[in-house]
Amino acid sequence: MSEGMTGGCLCGKVRYKIEGQLLMQAVCHCRNCQKQAGSAWSMITGVPETALEVTGTVKTYEDHGDSGGTVLRQFCPDCGSPLFSRVGSAPGLVFVKAGTLDDTTSFKPQVQVWTRSKQHWVELGDLPGFETNPG
Repeated sequence: MSEGMTGGCLCGKVRYKIEGQLLMQAVCHCRNCQKQAGSAWSMITGVPETALEVTGTVKTYEDHGDSGGTVLRQFCPDCGSPLFSRVGSAPGLVFVKAGTLDDTTSFKPQVQVWTRSKQHWVELGDLPGFETNPG
């Protein structure tokens, strides 16, 4: 993905811009991401906090992963679109929900995580996977 990506929520009250290169692109199959996304997985891109500029107000839900660690899930308080996750074990990094990018054509996941909880019918081909977090 290239520099200067933009995105936002369904209603448009929260917008964001990412400057610089993404650090990672992944698909997460954990049960909490499935529930939060209302889907079989969550498409995420990792960016440094300093590369993300947000306009509008997000609401934060404090979640806890299987490890017990904190996951701050941020979403639009008006339309409910999930936008960002901030994980206690990855300070300074923001996981942007890739489905909220204005242009998703460059999204190419490099890895899938939490495959032990993926839906039984999901097959992502040769995409490398980890049963939990890769560490």
